[in-house]
Amino acid sequence: MKGNISRRVFVGSTLAGVVLPRVAIAAPPETSLRPVPRDPKMRKRTARTVEEILGRARLQGKVSFAVVEAASGKALEAEDAALAKPPASVAKALTALYALDTLGEDHRFSTRLMFTGGIEDGEILGDLLLVGGGDPTLDTNGLASMAQTLKTAGVTAVRGGIKVYDGALPTLRDIDPGQPDHVGYNPGISGIALNFNRVHFEWKRGSNGYAVTMEGRSDGLRPAVHMASMAVKDRSTPIFTYSDSGTRDVWTVAKGALGKAGARWLPVRKPGLYAGEVFAVLAGAQGIKLGKPELIDTLPETTMLVRHLSKELRVILHDMLKYSTNLTAEIVGMAASQKRIGRIETLEASAAEMNAWAKMTLGMASPALVDHSGLGDASRVTAPDMVCALVAMQGSDFHEILKPVALRDSKGRPVRDHPVKVVAKTGTLNFVSALAGYITGEDGTELAFAIFAADEDIRATIKREDRERPPGSRSWNGRAKTLQLALIERWALLYAS
Repeated sequence: MKGNISRRVFVGSTLAGVVLPRVAIAAPPETSLRPVPRDPKMRKRTARTVEEILGRARLQGKVSFAVVEAASGKALEAEDAALAKPPASVAKALTALYALDTLGEDHRFSTRLMFTGGIEDGEILGDLLLVGGGDPTLDTNGLASMAQTLKTAGVTAVRGGIKVYDGALPTLRDIDPGQPDHVGYNPGISGIALNFNRVHFEWKRGSNGYAVTMEGRSDGLRPAVHMASMAVKDRSTPIFTYSDSGTRDVWTVAKGALGKAGARWLPVRKPGLYAGEVFAVLAGAQGIKLGKPELIDTLPETTMLVRHLSKELRVILHDMLKYSTNLTAEIVGMAASQKRIGRIETLEASAAEMNAWAKMTLGMASPALVDHSGLGDASRVTAPDMVCALVAMQGSDFHEILKPVALRDSKGRPVRDHPVKVVAKTGTLNFVSALAGYITGEDGTELAFAIFAADEDIRATIKREDRERPPGSRSWNGRAKTLQLALIERWALLYAS
């Protein structure tokens, strides 16, 4: 994206509150769209009707969508368009636009090593400080590189201690308090993040019980951490428990759930202490002995020794949209808000600023997000509003950081050379499925679309501890994804062929 997003005057419908009549056309094709030597008018008559698509998915009353010509904004078709739904991770597409517009595509986050008190004969006379700059992609390899650079700079010892400053962003226990304690996609947040604020828990059963490890793992590096502990308990449920000891994340796990061996990532609730401990281990491997890390609230007068830079924001956002990393979305969103309005203390406040920006810059009517990742299911967006944002970006290179979506044949197999191309952002929560992006048809016509499906009544019955894999969620979301592809094929055939 070159430069900041400019406001546009849209041609045709603004989409707010649009509800279009649905075209009733005959029976569905037996296979996915393919170029065939047939009269175009005859081909269009094979398009499935919206009623049929909704009926097959068994999601009536739970779906809203809108599709328009991307170049003009002309509305083509909609269903329950005024109904606001949880966007799930489709919200990350708005966050990407917000961050690009506010921070710029070349923005890079920095993590620094600072010191106080001067240096004599390789010894830092004061403290060594690990200073976070809100890099959502910092990993153990990055910290190892910083430790190596510190040694190369001639530092051999630290007379004081290792201090960690993570105040560049507010410190939050998690993204969404409604999620189970143990899910790795809902970690704590602060101005320093390591390994997406997740710790690697691994177990193996032996003759004397289970051996467990808690590590700040990366490829080839496995530094053990003690600020997160795990104890195996002789029980069947609950599978995990979490408690905060003040300086440690204290976990227990049910023996009956472990089996012979396995591993998973658990969320870190104390990101500053986690990063500080891992760095101390890595510095020790370079012969630089550091004590136990300590968090500080303010930065003293310091001198910089080492600076580690992230990749450019555009690359970070491409990966965020591809892998749907919640922590990245929240950090870049808050960084953008702080650049716009100064210090913020909550995700809700930051999301409110993004909502205001989206109205002003993208022409959206009523976005109501409560975070930047879409993990919080109190967020609401209408399909026309989402499409309005996509139309605003038509003609930019925003398409290039969206993920290709494969269309499929009648047996569900991806068609690699399909004449219809789709790039979009997916969104999935339990009994929530969303998709928004662009369709490029055989004739080159580009459409912008958004599809939101949610059964909020079922979601409301799920207990907090069951939200990782509640019964029925997988099949429901599978039907929603089948519906999405069927709608895309309908629109490509009717409006872009």
